[in-house]
Amino acid sequence: MLDVAEKELAEQRLQEVTEALSRGMYVLARRQLHNLPAWDIALLLESSPPKARAIIWQLVDADEHGDILEELSEEVQKSIVRQMAPEKLAAATEGMDTDDLAYVLRGLPEPIYQEVLKSMDEQDRQRAEQALSYEEDTAGGIMNTDTITLRADVSIDVVLRYLRLKGELPEATDKLYVVDRQDKLIGEIGISRLLTVDPSRLVEDVMDADVHGIAVDMDETEVAKLFERQDWISAPVVDENDRLLGRITIDDVVDIIREDAQHSMLSMAGLDDDEDTFAPVLKSTRRRSIWLGVNLITAILAAAVSSLFEDILAQMAILAILNTIVPSMGGIAGSQTLTLVIRGMALGHIGSSNQRWLIGKELAIGALNGVIWAVLIATVVAVWKQDLLIGGIIAFAMMANLLAAGLAGVTVPLILKKFDIDPALAGGVILTTVTDVIGIFAFLGTATLLLG
Repeated sequence: MLDVAEKELAEQRLQEVTEALSRGMYVLARRQLHNLPAWDIALLLESSPPKARAIIWQLVDADEHGDILEELSEEVQKSIVRQMAPEKLAAATEGMDTDDLAYVLRGLPEPIYQEVLKSMDEQDRQRAEQALSYEEDTAGGIMNTDTITLRADVSIDVVLRYLRLKGELPEATDKLYVVDRQDKLIGEIGISRLLTVDPSRLVEDVMDADVHGIAVDMDETEVAKLFERQDWISAPVVDENDRLLGRITIDDVVDIIREDAQHSMLSMAGLDDDEDTFAPVLKSTRRRSIWLGVNLITAILAAAVSSLFEDILAQMAILAILNTIVPSMGGIAGSQTLTLVIRGMALGHIGSSNQRWLIGKELAIGALNGVIWAVLIATVVAVWKQDLLIGGIIAFAMMANLLAAGLAGVTVPLILKKFDIDPALAGGVILTTVTDVIGIFAFLGTATLLLG
């Protein structure tokens, strides 16, 4: 983790590059970019408008392109990759980790993808084709193949001499995997144990045979949960026959967790999780218009419910003034429940065994909140307008809507999940519709019944 001084230095360097670019001092900017690490250049690219990105990319050393591409968000990465010549992209991806290579290639249009493959050497082409043979959001799609394997019948001394000859270990290597002649995973041995046991002993005598690989088709979210529960730094990936295919490391899992968090946050606003802050105006407008259109439909539905009570609204202006309070309170209460349930589902806390208990709990919270706020608003309205009946009407509507909000906040994401619809994406729109319609109907319907 960067300390304060390092963070301030990094921000200062980025600011210097930005100022040099704004003044057209490209030679100075190139020199400054040369001294920046890949992740800082990626941050600069993600923080720049499209035209500035193109200039920055041209100024960056070509040898750094691969490292920078690995650090970029998906949307920004795609915008840069699609402007690169296939042979330059092939050169940039040389030496990339298998999962990062697949990540880059999957975002390419088919013709460019084929051109890039043709421009690769045979070894990189085989790595790319192997990586792309697995589904994107699975263990196979995020694993690396840079795994060091051992045989069980060799001595620790032989292993140590082999590692010294090799010269370096793959990043985040905390253990080595033991396989048989068919590459079936049979054990693992930690680096710390490898360095501390008697070198004359055999691998099979000191390895941990109680090892279970991650299935190659396991969803990446489930992989992240396993890493969280087990406190792993790395884990082996195996096929249906327990043959070792590769490994997943903690840095890949951190990326998954960050992407899931971004997805939940942006989806609740109707945005893609790869939304580019500095994307072109027309592109951003098109994406956002979809959910604005959906929201307009729900707003029209709420207005249509209000129109059913046009006569009573025309007779009593106070009802029109108070009509926004009940739906608003229901919307807030429902959103609180919805957010907690979506988080619980993402963490794996909510399942068929505890759904009923959770529904009962949220109904109880809705009822308690309903009593509290119904009494409060009834008192305010009764004192304000000197009308106990209107106070009672809005109290009843508040109670009904807060109950409905609690119930909808739990059941909407659960129902959407059963239909394989992302609750974070669609839950907020549906919940708002429910609380608006029920709130308006309960308030104006009761008012019509008692005052009409």
